[in-house]
Amino acid sequence: MPIVVDIDVMLARRKMSVGDLADRVGITPANLAVLKNGRAKAVRFATLAALCEALECQPGDLLRWEAEGAAGG
Repeated sequence: MPIVVDIDVMLARRKMSVGDLADRVGITPANLAVLKNGRAKAVRFATLAALCEALECQPGDLLRWEAEGAAGG
């Protein structure tokens, strides 16, 4: 999929665990893992906003587009 999710990058920068982020956002760690690992088909804007608030970042810090077949994604 050409949309890459960089939640793990922001978690590392904020020194925050997946469980802590899930608690702050109000979703299960399992659902956060689905999103973090790029397996989600969609994300609600409310969830994206909550992630940005908890991680003190912009949506573009969490999501980026990468051309199909590009290395590293």
